[in-house]
Amino acid sequence: MKAVILCGGKGTRIRDISEDMPKPMVPIGSKPIVEHIMGIYGRHNVNDFVLCLGYKGSKIKEYFANYRDAVLDFTIDLGRNGTVEYHDQRPLPPWRVTLADTGLEAMTGCRIKRIQRYIGNEPFMLTYGDGVADIDLNALLAFHRAHGKLVTLTAVRPPSRFGELVVEGQRVVDFQEKPQTMEGFINGGFFVCEPGAFDYVSDDEGCIWERDPLQRLAKDGQLMMYVHEGFWMPMDTAREFEYLNKLWHSGRAPWAPTESARPR
Repeated sequence: MKAVILCGGKGTRIRDISEDMPKPMVPIGSKPIVEHIMGIYGRHNVNDFVLCLGYKGSKIKEYFANYRDAVLDFTIDLGRNGTVEYHDQRPLPPWRVTLADTGLEAMTGCRIKRIQRYIGNEPFMLTYGDGVADIDLNALLAFHRAHGKLVTLTAVRPPSRFGELVVEGQRVVDFQEKPQTMEGFINGGFFVCEPGAFDYVSDDEGCIWERDPLQRLAKDGQLMMYVHEGFWMPMDTAREFEYLNKLWHSGRAPWAPTESARPR
């Protein structure tokens, strides 16, 4: 199964961090957030990706085109036509990555329609290029296959925008930074889609996946909700950028606990 990642937005709310790069390239630790998202899929044996590019998409193409050079030590012999000798033996991720330019101004639904040719008549996974979670993708897929509808979205509780105080009188007895709220569910991405979902989107650049397509899918009884009560967080603001990096460097990143705990 392929995983489609929407990477084309302009990220205007985090522009102070990502002025010179597309939002999916904003780093958590030493890796861009899109690579963290791909790691979530990779740990569930989903290794075939289609990235829907738009704003500054060339930077994402450059990153993956030069991935080996970026992550491995090497010697280049300029006197021998630039012959390169790589020194590290560690394997690279077994990923196949299709980098598809879906237009600078296209909205999410249009971007999905424009990569249909790379998916074919097969089910696929879909998510946004700016959110991480400790989601069990195997459980999500099993839920999707069991109900037989066209689309499953992952429902999450939104993270609090502020720390939450636990008080006794005027004394603070606990402080919880960024807890999940109990204010109901929102769309957290991490969709599973049958190929029939393509019939609900169009090549019109104004087609927004989260509006008419999902509304019609719901009206037609073809949209189901998988509830994820664990960690989920987007990177929409500088504050969330700082918080996700804090989690990573502390070795407590819920979406990749083993990786973030490695000595660096």
